[in-house]
Amino acid sequence: MDKNKEQKNSSVRSPVVVVMGHIDHGKSTLLDYIRKTNIVEHEAGGITQHISAYEVINKDEHGKEKKITFLDTPGHEAFSKMRERGAKVADIAILVVSAEDGVKPQTIEAWKTIVESKTPCIVAINKIDKPGANIEKTKIELAENEIYLENYGGNVPYTEISAKVGTGVDNLLSLILVLAEMENFTGNINENASGSVIEANLDPKRGIQATLIIKNGSIKKGMTVAVEDAICSTRIMENFLGKMINEATFSSPIRLVGFDKMPAIGAEFKSFKKKHDAEEYAKTFGSSRSDLENSKRSDLFPPEEENIKKIISIVLKADVWGSIEAIEKEIDKIRSENAEFRIVQKGAGPVSESDVKTIASGENAFIIGFNVKADKSAIELAEKRNIPIFFFDIIYKMTEWLSEELEKRRPKIETIETTGQAKILKTFSRTKERQIVGGKIIKGKIQLGSIVKIMRREFEIGRGKIVNLEKGKIKTTEVEEGAEFGTMVESKIEIMAGDILESFLIMQK
Repeated sequence: MDKNKEQKNSSVRSPVVVVMGHIDHGKSTLLDYIRKTNIVEHEAGGITQHISAYEVINKDEHGKEKKITFLDTPGHEAFSKMRERGAKVADIAILVVSAEDGVKPQTIEAWKTIVESKTPCIVAINKIDKPGANIEKTKIELAENEIYLENYGGNVPYTEISAKVGTGVDNLLSLILVLAEMENFTGNINENASGSVIEANLDPKRGIQATLIIKNGSIKKGMTVAVEDAICSTRIMENFLGKMINEATFSSPIRLVGFDKMPAIGAEFKSFKKKHDAEEYAKTFGSSRSDLENSKRSDLFPPEEENIKKIISIVLKADVWGSIEAIEKEIDKIRSENAEFRIVQKGAGPVSESDVKTIASGENAFIIGFNVKADKSAIELAEKRNIPIFFFDIIYKMTEWLSEELEKRRPKIETIETTGQAKILKTFSRTKERQIVGGKIIKGKIQLGSIVKIMRREFEIGRGKIVNLEKGKIKTTEVEEGAEFGTMVESKIEIMAGDILESFLIMQK
């Protein structure tokens, strides 16, 4: 297609906006206010844990209605991959910063993602209605972290808002539309739709479904969509409200149901009028991508060099693939020198009987279900094989539990800590296994009842136990450094003058 024809067919495309920022800085509250529906209530612990997409209508400065598509990306550290994906598919980013808390680690991380993806950005300074809000301090902190706002040494547009009560939100929406007009986002309505996959999951009743954002072109019923080597017809196509639709165009989020395999999140999708063309396109990917639906099984047997570590196997099942990759990232952080978790199987959907069959016993293995349940047959088999299944709906609670579990399960390393040394000056009477000796403490202290190493010329020749201890012919429980003492040692080894008695503690680390 020549340039003139392309320009003729292109039309203004509404912006796709990603909302980013630190946890609890008000991202979901902002979106909740904008679209007048409550998302926070439906998320466990009040933390958004899935990427989602929503359309809202807002009037521009001329009173004309304009559409804006919002992506809601989680602010929790675990979701950096999801945030990267969100920024990649978005046209505009909103960086939400709390006027109470100021710049936090995930604020900086989100900003780096925005800069790297070269996404135009608006900073929304939120919670300005709070008693502890300090807008000026927040602006200074932003500048200290090289986020330069307009009139503060830079050109990043910003607005001050209260997502809770709605102050400044209209101004934010107007800023989005002004920025979109400046950037001049366009699309060709006559082309076959293409865009990105932002979520995928296995619905037990409906099968494999995915949420897509159309970045160009149009899609209609009767077409076929290909995501790398995964294919789906548009027979069941829904809008962001879950309502069946017959067609959609650029910037719209859609859900397709009935993929033949799990599509890769973040991958590009293309649509075709003929199923044959979609199949030919999918063939080009061949075996280049491992099949996500087959759970990307890891090697159950670690390489020999890793056998010094205790490997604790995990079968991981979650509601959506976005959760799985976030959990994988968190699990990878939890490790010790002599033990680590290894995900041997993973997949979206409920815990099934085949998941339980993956592991032979529960001694060094267990199953985690995140926002999913287990099939009855899976529970029965797990009980029979003594394989524990643990369920979670909040990621940080799961990671806290896993950290504690690794500490419990890892091999304990015993270390010997010397607490005292005594030089034997004289030996007295000896029976079969008891001997009376006299000596002087040269380091630390010796206590009644302690186990001692008997050292001769720096070599341990045996061990004994202090069964009686006297200092100045008076019985005592402890003799300190520099003091002389008499003791009865219970040992099969004969102690001689010049030997060193070394008391110690066995520490488990």
